[in-house]
Amino acid sequence: MSESKILHGKRAVIFGAGGSIGAAVAKEFAAEGAEVFLSGRTRSNVEAVANQIKKAGGRAHEAVVDALDDALVNTYLEAISREHGPIDVEFNAVGPLASDYRNGTQAIELGIDEFMLPVNTVLKSQFITARSAVRHMIRQGSGVIIFLTGSPARGHVEGATAIGAAFGAVETLTENLALEVGASGVRVVCLRTTANIDSRAISQTIDLLAAKANAPREQMIARMASFNFLKTPAMIRDTARMAVLLASDRGRLLTATTINSTAGAAAD
Repeated sequence: MSESKILHGKRAVIFGAGGSIGAAVAKEFAAEGAEVFLSGRTRSNVEAVANQIKKAGGRAHEAVVDALDDALVNTYLEAISREHGPIDVEFNAVGPLASDYRNGTQAIELGIDEFMLPVNTVLKSQFITARSAVRHMIRQGSGVIIFLTGSPARGHVEGATAIGAAFGAVETLTENLALEVGASGVRVVCLRTTANIDSRAISQTIDLLAAKANAPREQMIARMASFNFLKTPAMIRDTARMAVLLASDRGRLLTATTINSTAGAAAD
């Protein structure tokens, strides 16, 4: 890879790399020169992404890892550090199916288990993977943890109570963890996106809303786009490209902060 690429020489670990956003981030990281370590719960999905990266000339390694298994995550990152070198970036795109937590449903209609699902998956896995990665980064005196949330974190999205509560907690975790590890040279940032209409979770949400409103899918997409200032649908590549910037040395002073990449849909 060319040294002109902004992630040249970096090693990045991506959890949930078999999903739409995780795969997009992995490909962008690799395209910008990073050696990427991809994991997920389904081997075929992760292998497919790794093979695409390799065919494009990138460096990728794949593994089956449950990001909710603390011991397994620790073993996985320890093996990467021992066999390949320092871990420079950790990114986690793990999340449940939108249908499982009934995204688009009013809070008073949610069951307790449905409400807790994003907390017990998104928040829990972000904490597990970040905590494990940051232990390595503290020892080496450098590294970047990138959390991922969405516009529901600001409470501006109707029917997104469950995922919004989990996202809000992740954004608070960003600040607290950054405070604790900053003196060791480790950055912790959060990337807040708006609805990436070509992602798995948002595509499912669009289908749920369209069915509920008995309206065309295209109408739901246009409605989502109308919530942001630019009036344009966000795509997974928008998220991936922003993640590249946060992972790079160009963002070296960014820590303890949530980057609002929502085109104004979730104004601070």
